[in-house]
Amino acid sequence: MSYELVEILRGAGHPRLLVVGDLVLDRYTWADAERISQEAPVMLLREDRRECRLGGAANVANMLRGLEAEVVMAGVVGDDEDGREMRHQLSCSGVSSDLVVTDESRPTTVKTRVIGRAQHRHPHQVLRVDRESREPLTGPIAEELIEALERMISGDERSVDAVLVSDYAKGVCTAGLLAAVISAGREAGIPVIVDPAATADYRLYRGATAVTPNRTETSGATGRVIGTIEDGLAAAAELREMLDLDIAFVTLDSDGIALATVGDKTCHVPTRRREVYDITGAGDMVLATIGLSAAAGCDPETMARLANTSGGLEVEQIGVVTVTRGEMIADLLGGPRSAREKIRDRETLAEVLSARRETGQRVVLTNGCFDLLHAGHLACLEQAAAEGDCLVVAVNSDQSVRGLEKAPGRPIIPQGQRAAMLAALEVVDFVVIFDEGTPEALIEALRPDVLVKGGTYAVKDIVGGELVTSYGGEVKPLGLVPGLSTTEILSRIRAAESGTWQKAG
Repeated sequence: MSYELVEILRGAGHPRLLVVGDLVLDRYTWADAERISQEAPVMLLREDRRECRLGGAANVANMLRGLEAEVVMAGVVGDDEDGREMRHQLSCSGVSSDLVVTDESRPTTVKTRVIGRAQHRHPHQVLRVDRESREPLTGPIAEELIEALERMISGDERSVDAVLVSDYAKGVCTAGLLAAVISAGREAGIPVIVDPAATADYRLYRGATAVTPNRTETSGATGRVIGTIEDGLAAAAELREMLDLDIAFVTLDSDGIALATVGDKTCHVPTRRREVYDITGAGDMVLATIGLSAAAGCDPETMARLANTSGGLEVEQIGVVTVTRGEMIADLLGGPRSAREKIRDRETLAEVLSARRETGQRVVLTNGCFDLLHAGHLACLEQAAAEGDCLVVAVNSDQSVRGLEKAPGRPIIPQGQRAAMLAALEVVDFVVIFDEGTPEALIEALRPDVLVKGGTYAVKDIVGGELVTSYGGEVKPLGLVPGLSTTEILSRIRAAESGTWQKAG
């Protein structure tokens, strides 16, 4: 299934998506705590930097740009410096602000956070100040925005492949605007996908193609306590029927996504366990990914699987970051979860390494028999791993070893066991077994960035070196740990066995 998802991502093109919702400017002030103020019993912070980021619906638009979509942003800003900063930030991200209107009666929504550090480390949010208006958009401004949206979705100017609504309950997503957007989408056959506000009346979203609430939001909308996956499936089905949706996606954090589709069909799409560092932005990432995959014509289960991947990558990082298609592809193809999964065949591994290189990783390959794994091998593998980001160990098969000029009876350890031992090492990313007498055909298939070899080799003597340098790769000998070759160890073992037998005789 991972390879199907990879092909979908590679073939998704650059669809044009319209994002409608509440634009938020996130401002951060980073400071170090120095002492208690003499004016009041509060911390005195010394500011060292400020930062400005896109938030709310604007963050969804930014995440779509990370996924290589073309994006048009629709919403409202105030006639103020923050509004101008919002337009500047959107422009820098490559997002069109053609449908961002200026309302002189309201401020641009801004969340200002003060992040304090104790002893120059351990950053924590100390304070947040919000400047906003939650009044529903009305009058000529509302009419102007609705008319522009209808023209873009279903009128003569129709030019988008999907519409995403990101409702943060700041006044843009009124009943009138939502009804117009959903109706226009239905008329044009364009999917309209909504990430609902936490406190909104969900009847506002009736008739949309899909909604993407989380566990808590769905509980509030349906009155159901969602403790299990079965609870999530039942809630998704109820939400879909209640709002006359095509699909209801209910995100269940570490339990994945519960979805319901027309015909009372439900499906649980699990996700793998991850190290969660920060859940901020995960919902926006899920919405962006579902929007991209809907524009690409994916089925609901595929949308959910892709959303699980991008949302999982988001929570593994600190703060709100964009997740790229390349990172998703690398995660789908190249993230072994166990030692067994590190052992790949040639064709599969070639796909994995291609994806890793797309994300800028440097692939290192070394090869050998690795019969009787010992400290010399470990030292060489650690050196090899330090040469790049992904270490591949190519292992001679039993047939291949027998064809080499080795002592009779080699290999001592069968190829499956040798591969398993190597895969269990933390420094090794992948293991592949080859039957040929030399690794040249394998190198041609995998095209590593660096070829390394332990032992008493010069660069010119490393098999496959000329091939690697011919396409711009690098070849490096690693040397030898004295007294730690497999041949020497076997000689000592046999000598010891011989001595023991003689004494016994």
